[in-house]
Amino acid sequence: MTLTLTPEEQAMLAGEHGPAVALSMRIVTEIGRIRGATQLVDIDSVHIDGCIFYGQAGLDYAQKMVELGGRVAVPTTVNVGSVDLIHPTLVLQNTDREKWVAQGGRDLMQAYVDLGCRQTWTCAPYQMDSRPEVGRHIAWAESNAIVFANSVLGARTDRYGDFVDLAAAITGKAPAGGLHLDEHRYGDVVLDCTSLSAETLALDVTYPVLGYLAGAIAGVSNPVFVGLPADVSEDDLKAIGAAAASSGGVALFHVVGRTPEAPTLEVALGPNTDAPVHHITAQRLNAARQELSTARVDRLDAVSLGTPHASVDEIEQAHDAIVDSAPLADGVAFYISTGRSVFAECERRGLIAPLEEWGVTFVLDTCTYVTSILRPGTRAVMTNSGKWAHYAPGNLGIDVVLATLEECVASATTGRITWNRELFT
Repeated sequence: MTLTLTPEEQAMLAGEHGPAVALSMRIVTEIGRIRGATQLVDIDSVHIDGCIFYGQAGLDYAQKMVELGGRVAVPTTVNVGSVDLIHPTLVLQNTDREKWVAQGGRDLMQAYVDLGCRQTWTCAPYQMDSRPEVGRHIAWAESNAIVFANSVLGARTDRYGDFVDLAAAITGKAPAGGLHLDEHRYGDVVLDCTSLSAETLALDVTYPVLGYLAGAIAGVSNPVFVGLPADVSEDDLKAIGAAAASSGGVALFHVVGRTPEAPTLEVALGPNTDAPVHHITAQRLNAARQELSTARVDRLDAVSLGTPHASVDEIEQAHDAIVDSAPLADGVAFYISTGRSVFAECERRGLIAPLEEWGVTFVLDTCTYVTSILRPGTRAVMTNSGKWAHYAPGNLGIDVVLATLEECVASATTGRITWNRELFT
């Protein structure tokens, strides 16, 4: 297949719009050729993933775009960085490496500001007031943002990663391939949840476990859920997508009767009428949760909520669970990661001060599983996030228990890990 460019796109590639646009267009068109695209699409927005400092190459790339005069051409939000710019002392800088990462993180975040990006510093841009509409083309990076945009919002983005995301933002273009196209958005595998009890479907921790199973089963294909409540919340859908994109490579899922491209199973599957069916039972959920929970001790060092970043509703739920509970146990840290706009709204509602007085530490601009925030000596952490539970043991060298919000709060007040291993029925 041949990638055909419009006269405007040819001019961008030839350097008529400046060197940053030309370099970005080279990246976008090469990705398009690799993906087999025949044309590019105009995009409405970009979400940048590449602002976490993993090494000098990412910083060099962003600063080079600044040097070349680059500016984003479409509204562009940014993912978490490597430091909390609002609470800079939260990030540990005790070792040379920690100091290097903190300084590199600040420099990288500044480069994206210089390129014209909006200072959102959140992995959940969909929680803000500007969200793409159904069917609109976008170029979002960060796995949970991709899957949420495709699945819950019905917007269209392929899997974009570091470097390509910025190139798309500077050009306002993306290859017309992958999940931008109808034929790649149909369901490939059915997850039948009809045997799960109403009590199980009412639990917050059910949904990250469902996502974890979906990723393990579907891999990079598109799972379709049958039997979930028609009013399942966006936060629960967020939990499904984030975990499915972590345990597998899921970038789009459907929930029959809930998500925009799945009014019925037949519509969600399209031509894939022979899609395999997997029956999700309470026993499978219990086994998956136990697989994610690696802690073998009962002493609790910390709780971490908000991966992806906590929404206003989730912080309100934490507030309601905490304000009338016993005090936070000595030696236990309690973190909630969230975005700036959500934090500001929660402050306006009077939710933040009581939580901080109880002992909650709010983390903005970054997340506890990608940055050195947990206290030295932390060994066992509870979370209600399937994504955090999946990545933290490898990233941080700690053990984890995936739990309900209520289990997290109750354990934090005693300093002992308490959870029901056979919770699902």
